[in-house]
This record gives sequence, C-alpha cells and structure tokens, in this order.
Amino acid sequence: MTGPDHDILIIGAGISGISMAAHLGMICPDKSYAIYERRQQIGGTWDLFRYPGVRSDSDMHTLGFAFEPWRHEDAIADGPNILEYLNRIADERGIRGHVRFGHEVLTADWDSDRSHWKVTARTDDGSETVTTCRWLYFASGYYDYDSPHDAQLPGIEEFGGQVVHPQFWPQDLDYADKKVVVVGSGATAVTIVPAMADKAAHVTMLQRTPTWMAAGPRQDKWNQRFLRWLPEKWAYWLTRQKNIALRSYFFNLSRRNPQKLAEMLRGMLKEHLGDKYSQENFEPPYNPWQQRLCLVPEGDLFEAVKSGRADVVTGHIAGFDAGGVKLASGKHLPADIVVTATGLRLVLSGKVAISMDGQKVDFTRHFFYRGTMFSNIPNMSVVFGYLNASWTLRADCNARFTAEVLKHMGDTGATIAIPELAAEDEPEAVDPWDYTSGYLDRAKAMMPKSAAERPWCLAHDYLADRRDFRQRPVADGVLRFRQHGPIA
Repeated sequence: MTGPDHDILIIGAGISGISMAAHLGMICPDKSYAIYERRQQIGGTWDLFRYPGVRSDSDMHTLGFAFEPWRHEDAIADGPNILEYLNRIADERGIRGHVRFGHEVLTADWDSDRSHWKVTARTDDGSETVTTCRWLYFASGYYDYDSPHDAQLPGIEEFGGQVVHPQFWPQDLDYADKKVVVVGSGATAVTIVPAMADKAAHVTMLQRTPTWMAAGPRQDKWNQRFLRWLPEKWAYWLTRQKNIALRSYFFNLSRRNPQKLAEMLRGMLKEHLGDKYSQENFEPPYNPWQQRLCLVPEGDLFEAVKSGRADVVTGHIAGFDAGGVKLASGKHLPADIVVTATGLRLVLSGKVAISMDGQKVDFTRHFFYRGTMFSNIPNMSVVFGYLNASWTLRADCNARFTAEVLKHMGDTGATIAIPELAAEDEPEAVDPWDYTSGYLDRAKAMMPKSAAERPWCLAHDYLADRRDFRQRPVADGVLRFRQHGPIA
C-alpha cells in the first residue's frame, strides 16, 4: 500500500505556518510537506488586516522568528514591513513552492487503519479536493477570519453614516475631514485612532471601560547599539533576550505586586497626557495584565488626544441616530463613520471539522499536551500563541518540537505519536488562562482542558516552556510512539 501524499500538511501560511516549514527544513529536510492557505497570499493576519496604521503590538525582535533576524529599523513595525519579512523568508527558504493557495480546509478525519489523516479542502472554484498526510499541523491562528465578534450595538441600524469593521476594511474608505467614532479600547482601536486622526476632522475612541496602556519607542536603541558592536545575528539574539526578559519581568510584577506596576503605568500616563489625563478614561477597574496591555508607539495616541484631534470617552451606548452615537449618560457623539473595533471571535483549528474514524472530535474532552498536542489524539498539533508575549515565541517552540517528533518518528520507524492519558489518570482541569478579556472569556467553553502543571496544560510562560522543551525529551514516556502493522 502506498503511503500518504505528504508527511505533514500545514494549514495556514502566516507566521505559524512559515515557522513550521522553516523548522522542517532545518531539522528534518527529508520530510515532504504542503501548506494549504485559503487566501491568495502568504501572511495570514498581516495579509488580512488592512486598516489604517496596522502594526505589531509587540516588538519584532520577539515577534520575528528565532532563526531569522528582523532587519528593519523599526522594532514596532507596520503591516507592510511584516509582510515583506515573511515573504522574504518564504522565498529564501524555498517555502513558497509548497503553498497551495486558495485551499480552504473543511474536514480532517484520522484513519486508524492507515495511520494517516484524510483532509478535504475546497478550492476557489468551489470544487473539493482530498489529500492525505501523516501529520496535521494547524497554523491557522486562533480567531475567525469570516466572523468577528458582534457586540450587538443597540440601534446601529439607525445610524445614517458608514459602519466599518477593521477586519473588513474597505480600501477606498474616504475619512478625510469626517467625524469618526471608534468603538473599542483594545489594540486595534489604540492603533486606528491616531492613524485616522491625521486626516479625519476628529476621532473619538468610545470605550465601556479603559485599558491599561504604555508608551514605548518605535525603534530599539539597544538593538542599534548592538548592531554597531556585533554581527547581525548576535545583535538580534541579544535584543531578543533583553525584550523577553523585560516583558517577563513586568508580567511577573503584575502578578506579584500589581499595585506597583499600576502606579508605574499611571505615572507614565499622567506624564504623557498632562491635563488630558483622567482616571475615568485611562485607569481600568482591573489590575495590569488581567487583560492585555496595549502598546502605544511613540505615544502617538496620547499626542493625538493632547492635540485635540482625538479624544477618549468612557460610556455605555444607548443607541444611534442618523448623526451619531447616543450614550446612556445623555451625551451625543456626532459621527460620519463608526468603526466597530469590538473584538475577535476565537476558534480552534480554523473551524475545520475534525474526526477520528468518522467520529467527531470534541476538544473539550481532551487535555492540551505541552501546549500544542492533545491527549489521545494522534499526529496532530496546533499553535495557540501566548497571551502575554509575542505569538511567534510559541509558534517557534511548537514548530521545533513537532519537527523533532517527526525526526524521532523517522529515526525509529514509528508512524504514530500520541499523548496517552487514561481517564483515571486525568489531572484536575483549571482555567486555561487567568485573564478577563471579553474575547477570552467567550472562548472558554470551546477550549480543550488544561491542567495546572506540564505537560497537560496550555501555559503562558515562555521562559518556563523553553526550558521544558529543551530539558524534557521528545520520548518522555507520555508521548507514545508506535509502529503500525501491515494492512491487509
């Protein structure tokens, strides 16, 4: 009997998919792979989002790959520069030729008799194609590309202007000299408001509750110094370690002494905003890092507020009329355009219907294994990025681990790798995160189970994960490797 079409099928050609392909090339170049990408370009998130000012919300020395230095002078980079980085890597490492564009994966069924996955995809012309693979790798991100969160804004149908969602930004939108209300207070809103304020008559960020924010430089001065003294790869590595350590320090401080970090952030906000600072609009009713901390590069949002081109309003929406937004306080915000930056809808495994021997897989009945595989599900892994650090840190860890598993399978002749967990041995399940963000709270019901300790958890501690991946062997006694017998 012939083997599967591919050793590994990667779903998604964004950061996670490119990382997986690159690690295959470095660790097990003998393995065949394909990447199925539903869009016509690589880049994933960075090809999808085209709203004004779209940029990274963390530094590119950690959002960049461990194996490929970030060379642009801006450490906080805009979308086009990130796309250029991803495209360059895909071309230099021969990854692009493995991508099958216009392929949306619909179903994946594990065939126990043949020890492979049978995957059905729909192409752009509406036809369906079937392929088989030994290993299935979900690099499809964690949010719904088709349906962002609908915040059910009351009376939005009464608004007489244009309603725009950042996920589906019209490239011909003319907002020059118009009044804009951006509903939301997360990273997207914090990015859009100062970018639109350059042309719009006025931009208002309307939030139900404030978000903790911190200004930071767009360029990394230490990286520039390192580049003067050291070879590029060393400079990149040192900057990366510095930024990982700093973010880890501040996150741990938020758990150890949240009031101290809150006071630091409060002082920075007052310094940047001056008399525009108010507790109502800039101090959340929760501790720092209970929700994601928003980065404000060069304080651009604060500058827009101080100049009068933008403002921040805290309140609840009572409704809309032809000319703007009505608040419960009785205040009216005039608007020609309303931007609904109200959050994402999370999904797992890109909404692909996954089954084993025809039986639907219910992920809520399985535990995470090492943050990338699942208990009692063979030959499959996913990337679900860190909530308190750059996405790519987890993507690189998971890709290296998966490549090492595949190499071990090749060296030992195994065709199956499965994290085995008997029902009687299951640990106590805990919440997969201790954050209060709305999009995360809404997603808890669909998440796999997570324990308090490794390996049965989705941890959010990169440094501890890195140590675990380095020290714990691939064949750790939990991940079982088997050779499938001959099939009659």
